[in-house]
Amino acid sequence: MSENLKTGLLVFIAALLVVNTVILVTDDGPTYADPASNRASFERTAAVSSDRAAAKKEALAKASAVDPLKTTASKTEPAGPITTMEFAETDHDFGTIAQDSENTKVFAFTNTGTEPLIIENAKGSCGCTVPEYPKEPIPPGEQGEIKVVYKPGKQKNAQTKNVTITANTLPEKSVLTIKANVMEGGI
Repeated sequence: MSENLKTGLLVFIAALLVVNTVILVTDDGPTYADPASNRASFERTAAVSSDRAAAKKEALAKASAVDPLKTTASKTEPAGPITTMEFAETDHDFGTIAQDSENTKVFAFTNTGTEPLIIENAKGSCGCTVPEYPKEPIPPGEQGEIKVVYKPGKQKNAQTKNVTITANTLPEKSVLTIKANVMEGGI
């Protein structure tokens, strides 16, 4: 072993010892030399974790008791009256299509609830999938349409895209799926 390598290793080991000594001396917490203190620290941590788990369980029980449909506090529940909607179909396969083409699918739905259906938003999973949806409320029993235009651009091969609809329904979000096999340079 070369003399420079030996000297470098000794300096490195000395530096590690100094750092560990400084940490042990300045640390306000338990040290390796004080097993009783380590045990007390562990017991405090376990007690805090147990208290947190109990509080979470209690909050969950209260939420479930108020509304049997809830198992956790929901941020996605609509603010107004809740209704239901049913799509004639939620998936569509365009089959084989060309790059840079425009492909349209209209998804029909019915408000199957007793309150007006209000679609707050419809969003595609990427900029190539653009939905159009009714902005006005759909009365109970009435039908509506969501038009989805898929422009693959330079995408190629098998593609799957989603459109997420947010409405005053439970669950608040519904998902429509389109698929296509995009051929490079046309069909």
